[in-house]
Order: sequence, then C-alpha cells, then structure tokens
Amino acid sequence: MTEAAARGGGQRRVTIRDVAERAGVSVATVSRVLAGNYPTSAAARAKVLRAVKDLDYVIDARARALAGTGPKTVAVIVQAVDSPFYAEVAQGVEQEAAARGRLCLVCSHGGDVARELALVQMMREQRAEVVVLVGGAVEDEPYRARLNEYAHALSAAGSRLVLCGRPAPTPDMPVLVVEYDNEAGAYAITSHLLSAGHRRILFLGRIPGHSTFEPRLTGYRRALADHGLEPEPAQVSGSGLGRDNAYAVVRSMIAASGGRPEFTAVFAGDDLVAAGAMSALRDAGLRTPEDVSVVGYNNEHFAQDLNPPLTTVHIPSYELGREAVRIALSEDVSGGPAQRRHLLGTHIVVRDSVGRAPRG
Repeated sequence: MTEAAARGGGQRRVTIRDVAERAGVSVATVSRVLAGNYPTSAAARAKVLRAVKDLDYVIDARARALAGTGPKTVAVIVQAVDSPFYAEVAQGVEQEAAARGRLCLVCSHGGDVARELALVQMMREQRAEVVVLVGGAVEDEPYRARLNEYAHALSAAGSRLVLCGRPAPTPDMPVLVVEYDNEAGAYAITSHLLSAGHRRILFLGRIPGHSTFEPRLTGYRRALADHGLEPEPAQVSGSGLGRDNAYAVVRSMIAASGGRPEFTAVFAGDDLVAAGAMSALRDAGLRTPEDVSVVGYNNEHFAQDLNPPLTTVHIPSYELGREAVRIALSEDVSGGPAQRRHLLGTHIVVRDSVGRAPRG
C-alpha cells in the first residue's frame, strides 16, 4: 500500500488494518491501544500511536460508542437553540457533562412534538447515557404513551431520561424529573400584584393543556382565591406565546373597551409576552405602571432593559441543566426503574413595572 493510499489520496479511507500493518502488530493490539482500557506493552503502544499519526487515522467514534468503548454521551433536546431559557439550560448541561468527561449533543425540535419524540428515539439508538428533555409540551394520550415507551426502553438499556423544567406525564414513568417550582412562582408574582392593590389582573398567554403554562395559571388562580377573588373567564386570555401575539391581543382588548381596559395589571406567561403587552399599552397611550402594571416570568436577560424594567419571576435555568446531569449520573438506579423528582426554587425580581392600582 502506498503512502498516498494510506492517507486516503482521494482513493479510500485509512482503516484499522492499515494501522496494524504500518505498526507491525495485530488488529487486536491496535484496538486495545485505541480503547485505552486493556493492558499493552509500552513498545506496542508507541508503534501504534506512531502509525496512527503517520497515517492520520481517524477513530470511528460511532463504532466505538456502539461497542461501548467510546466516550459516554449526554444529549439535551430543546425547542430552540436561540431561546435564552433553552440556551442557558443547554449550557448548564454541556458544562456539567464536560466536567464529568462526557460528550454533549444538543438537538432542537422547533416545537414539533413528532420531531421531539423522534430525537428521543435517535438518542436511544446512539446509546446516550443521559437524555435531557427540556421544557414543556401539550401532552395528549398518544404523546404520553410514546414517551413512556421510550423512558422504559432507555432505562432497560442503562440510560436515563431526564425531564428538565417539566413534570412527568404519569407517576409510573421511569424518569428523573428536575424542575422548578412553577406554580409557586406564579402564586408569588400574583400576590405581589394583589399587595399593590390590584384586583383585576389579566392572565395573558395561556396554552390549554401545556405542562409549563397550566401550573402558572393554577398559581395565579390560587393566589386570587386566597384573597377572596375568583378570576372571570374574560381575565384569562389564551393568546399563546410570542411578543406579536400578545401585542395583538392586548390592543384588541383595549379597543373593545373604548381605550379603558377592564384590567389594571397583566400577568404575562413569560417575558416575551410581557414585552408585547407593554408595547401594546404604550401604543394605546397607556403608561406602565401608572395606568397598567405588568409582570412576566423567566427573568430573561432583556427584562431589565425594557421600559420600564420588568418585574418577573426568576427561573434557575442554568442550574436546572447542571443539576439534571449531576443527579442523573450520580443516582443509583440499580434497584430498577423508578421516578425521582428534584425541585429547585424560584423567586421574584422586583423592578419598576408594578405600581399601585389606579384609584377607581
């Protein structure tokens, strides 16, 4: 075999047999040296590593993973890589995985539930040690059934499915749940508005059945009930997510009320929704917080730069990612598949978007 052929030379890829031939050892010896977990003589190791360098041999990482000799993998599946929340969780996953000698794969599904489930299955086929599924979803029965199937399959293969920032769909699903106190955060921020005298508080951004936003709605309703109030149906808007959706809904509600909205405060489902609501109020000639107070959820980086700076609920997104990997790799699951839950706290970040309720 010529040097050009060994290096590829546009003809073929260098193989482990080429390395063995160059080093003058067996293929088995090359495999042991590259695996790094079998005893080999110093002389044989030096010959193999020299041949690998001379031939520019690239190890087939996928084959090593399938054989169980390659680096362990942690996969994190998010809705979008450009979202501040998902990016911070993914960063926490990656840094903890790296600290523990694992390779991190980051995948996104763009809100496509079928794609999300397909990615879980792909990571199972890749034999990922831990699969971290981040964020919520609208969960119907087929979704729950397939996710439960994959959770059991991953557990049977010695892997772990982690639901990060979301509850488990069923109590018997063999997953690790690492979430934040979503309902408590909503209760606290609603109570903050109530303590400022607000009694007509619009909940903006509901997605019916969504595992992230339904607990926020529950916390909102519980806070009102504890203050002797019941939310009217008109005070809960299913605008969905996104700044533009929130803007359109609030402008429509203001127009329908003749420029004097039926609410004195807005609890936005997240900070982007809050930004849309504040913009709509401003364009309608209303001031925040003098006319209408606004609060958000997530404490995104831009929240402090809104005008006025936004009062919101802080989610420990980076810590969620790190804890998901740390706990998944440290827990003893030898007793068989079981569901475990770890809860992180939330807290209010008070800024300038909340004022006293207008008189009258």
